[in-house]
Amino acid sequence: MSDGQTPETLDPAAKKTVLRKFTYGMYVVTCADSEQTGAFTANWLSQASFDPPLVMVSVEKDAHSLPIIQNSGIFTVNVLETGQRRLAGHFGKKTAKVGDKLADIEHYQTESSQPILNDAVGYAVCRVINEMDAGDSVVVLGEVIEAGVHREDADPLTMAEAGFRHSG
Repeated sequence: MSDGQTPETLDPAAKKTVLRKFTYGMYVVTCADSEQTGAFTANWLSQASFDPPLVMVSVEKDAHSLPIIQNSGIFTVNVLETGQRRLAGHFGKKTAKVGDKLADIEHYQTESSQPILNDAVGYAVCRVINEMDAGDSVVVLGEVIEAGVHREDADPLTMAEAGFRHSG
């Protein structure tokens, strides 16, 4: 570390504060295989490349959706709109506690049978091309194979607006 700190002397409070200063959007990642669907709120998500169009998302290892993504080889990023904090919170709950998170949410399926939220600003369906172990999560890299826009003029929801707090 350039300031003379070693991992053993890392200030946990400083780490938490600086990681909370990173800017994030709020998304709902949906997925489906031949047997089940999954959905979760994601904020550790980013475009990784323009050519080809690549998106990466961090998925907790114990997430209900991770094996669905791995089995199907597909995930979908639903972009949330400013003001949709409640929707983001709904998908942030554990499936084991609330059951099928898509059950009471209006959605439809793409040509590739992936669930899309009716209220999303837009979406990108991604074909998994790689994954990497990342501590308590798996980083999944996907190539965008389908995309759609529901409301072009809408501003996206951010983690800062939502008031959610999550840091490594």
